[in-house]
Amino acid sequence: MRKEYLLTPGPSQVPADVLLKLAEPVYHHRTPRFKEMYKSLTEKLQKVFMSSGDIIIFASSGTGAMEASVVNIVPRGKKALCIAGGKFGERWSEICDAFGIAQVRMDVEWGKAADPKAVADALASDPDIVAVYTTLVETSTGVENPIRDIGAVVAATGAVLVVDGVSGAGACEMRVDDWNVDILVVGSQKALMLPPGLAVLTVSAKARALLDSVDNPPAYYFNLRKAVASAAKTDTPYTPPLTLMEALLVAADALVEEGMENVFARHRKYAEAAVAGLKALGLKVYPERPAAALTAVEAPAGIDAEKIRKIAKDKYGAAIAGGQEQLKGKLLRMAHMGYVGPMDIVIGLAALEMALADMGVDVTPGSGVAAAEAVLRSG
Repeated sequence: MRKEYLLTPGPSQVPADVLLKLAEPVYHHRTPRFKEMYKSLTEKLQKVFMSSGDIIIFASSGTGAMEASVVNIVPRGKKALCIAGGKFGERWSEICDAFGIAQVRMDVEWGKAADPKAVADALASDPDIVAVYTTLVETSTGVENPIRDIGAVVAATGAVLVVDGVSGAGACEMRVDDWNVDILVVGSQKALMLPPGLAVLTVSAKARALLDSVDNPPAYYFNLRKAVASAAKTDTPYTPPLTLMEALLVAADALVEEGMENVFARHRKYAEAAVAGLKALGLKVYPERPAAALTAVEAPAGIDAEKIRKIAKDKYGAAIAGGQEQLKGKLLRMAHMGYVGPMDIVIGLAALEMALADMGVDVTPGSGVAAAEAVLRSG
């Protein structure tokens, strides 16, 4: 018999009451019961994301929401500015390519954060850019981008700001209205504490105006104009994923009850503890601006990160992610988002510590856990 501790940056752990909600009988969605649930869910998610905009929900992964926010927003003859600083930042550019949408690609060195001044310069030099696409947390590198500063830059222009918040929203600080984020896209399987299957978008008034300027977008199911029109009537254009939506309401209730300021502070504390513990094990933090949702560290020189995490999972039961693309075999990524607690941090560090020792790395037993405990017990 084995017990596994899920510490990957998606899917993440799901609370028992959320899972139990998924087990309830299905009901018909074109009913007052659904409308009442959808209204309540919208109101709760507006509080979670600190947004007064429309809340749109699709049955898809977060990538579906990313696609919707590209194909519905950039008119023919105009351009997207895609900030690519990792595997998921690059996805914005790939979506544009898939639909033949003109783009300006801003490549950022992996492990580095996007530069708001560079965004400002790009916008000033090309008036055809109507939308800026970036990420809150670049999952592949563990970077948290300065969205507030980027938002201030974009807000001073006619362009809209679209943020991939799949791995960050609900964990890292994100204030949609105050930070001038016009569209935030989120997936259900990370800090929102659900299984995969839901994509959520916030849509501002500025983004709605741009939506109306796009004739015949290459979208049917992912048509945001139709979705926004239906949301105004507390409805959806097509069959909604109502069981997952019911479960999301349970998770959103928990976040709102805890209070988003407390949620942000909790994740910052866990990130600080994880960083302290991983550094005590002699591991170097990879990103220059580490995220509160996960911590990415470099494997010791000459040691394959994939072998370390295989031991951590197979022998000690802790599932931790590795690097992607050119970072495969070089990075270890431990998540601390969503339904996590202090002991999850301790367990993850203990598993890594033992795996490192099994690989012949000179670590002091208990050093990582002790360093994390010192942070967790403080304040």
